[in-house]
Amino acid sequence: MEIPSLREVVSPEEWQLRVELAACYRLVALYGWSDLVFTHITARVPGPEHHFLINPYGLLFEEITASSLVKVDGQCNKVIDSPFPVNPAGFVIHSCIHDARHDVGCVLHTHTRSGVAVSAQKAGILPISQQSTFVLSSLAYHEYEGVALRDDEKPRLVAALGNKRHLVLRNHGLLVVGKNVPDAFLSMYTFENACRIQIDAQAGGGELTQVHPSILEGLGEVMKNVTAGKGANIAWPALIRKLDRTDPSYKT
Repeated sequence: MEIPSLREVVSPEEWQLRVELAACYRLVALYGWSDLVFTHITARVPGPEHHFLINPYGLLFEEITASSLVKVDGQCNKVIDSPFPVNPAGFVIHSCIHDARHDVGCVLHTHTRSGVAVSAQKAGILPISQQSTFVLSSLAYHEYEGVALRDDEKPRLVAALGNKRHLVLRNHGLLVVGKNVPDAFLSMYTFENACRIQIDAQAGGGELTQVHPSILEGLGEVMKNVTAGKGANIAWPALIRKLDRTDPSYKT
């Protein structure tokens, strides 16, 4: 399906955001975190209008481009005409977070096998890996209330997340927030790996060794050192180069 380019229609700042978000969708597909067309990544558009970008419902993540992303307002009205619908469940979850957390530029939600498996475990994320320690330093839980279609769930979801970066949606999956797209992607990379490691470790059948609680203190400063003070930008440019080598069509 031919999708007209929006490069000359939107501001340079929005176009750059669209390219980054489309890249994030492609990376989620590349790393095997997508669930056909049923999860979402959203990004807040710069400006006072409280608009955000969401995926065109019905496209695989590997098909998403900068121009195909749908811009919506806080009531899920399309700001720019698009032939694609928006998933109501995705809108409910993402809109309330963007509305409540003005520090958040990107929300990334997945239904991966390992993420859902850990979300169903009563103990949740266990402190058994280095990856889990970074997640546990800013982690919250939200109880399952069925498919997220009701507006009355929004305040409970926002209250559960609070000021945290990582959210386990019980019996549902994982969600992260970031100040920008690269930040959210790196957080989900760590979150997803913590879950995969936990499921693999439990499958081994042996007694698990847990990280001492004192290790969890001061991890914010540790992470700054690990990323050489660059945060997610220590890895994001390399990920973009990887995409560009394989299929740069996300930029269109």
